[in-house]
Amino acid sequence: MANGILIVDKPADWTSQDVVAKLRGVFHEKRIGHGGTLDPMATGVLPIFVGRATRGVEFFEHADKTYCARLRLGIVTDTQDSSGRVLEEHEVQVGQAELLAVLERFRGKICQIPPMYSAIKIGGKKLYELARAGKEVERKPREITIFSIEAKALSSTEWELTVHCSKGTYIRTLCHDIGQALGCGACMTALRRIQAGDYTIGQSIPLDKLISREKPEELLLPVDSLFAHVPKLTLSPAQEKCCRNGASFTFCGQGDYRVYGQDGSFLALSTVREGKLCTVKSFF
Repeated sequence: MANGILIVDKPADWTSQDVVAKLRGVFHEKRIGHGGTLDPMATGVLPIFVGRATRGVEFFEHADKTYCARLRLGIVTDTQDSSGRVLEEHEVQVGQAELLAVLERFRGKICQIPPMYSAIKIGGKKLYELARAGKEVERKPREITIFSIEAKALSSTEWELTVHCSKGTYIRTLCHDIGQALGCGACMTALRRIQAGDYTIGQSIPLDKLISREKPEELLLPVDSLFAHVPKLTLSPAQEKCCRNGASFTFCGQGDYRVYGQDGSFLALSTVREGKLCTVKSFF
């Protein structure tokens, strides 16, 4: 039975759920989930959790992401990217100094209004369903963090942005908002996720190669790779028995630990509470 984490290089025109559905057939496993939605037009790092590893998805939800995006100045669309209907076109007279000065406003903690074309639910309806019906509803701003944003000129109207951001950031909305701040409008024309948490594009496998591989399970990363930043702890036989029975035990330490049995198998993510080591989530 397959258990582990697969770093897929998602192709364009596939939804994240399309990838999950395809891999359920490849691995003959129903327990498969993804670690962060990518729009159909986007490509790049999509962590896939297989088997028991699906128990770790909740710990990945708040992971930072890094994207490489293309910004097109002078065009505003209803989807905030080039797949949508053009609403406005403007002449562009923006130099490098002006763009870089505006980017300063978008570094750090900022508020972002989610786009109408998104899967967020309001009143039980997904926003993109309302948008497709020609409706627009008020959305509350959400606080996000842009840890870094760098820009490289491709032409007088096109720029490449590299953005390291917090969970919940819409890069196409960021592009739209940059265009508004410049006064000429903008939309996103391409998006590639190059890192999600500790997983990078260099670790990713193109979906077509994965589908055609004879033994795809050989590409799975171990579940504990999700907690590589957490200290490792190998339990004594008595401690391991407690852990496997779901019981806490006295422990001199603090913080979180990734816990292993005597045979080296990954057992659980645990944490110290009031002098005892308690299981947060088991993986055996």
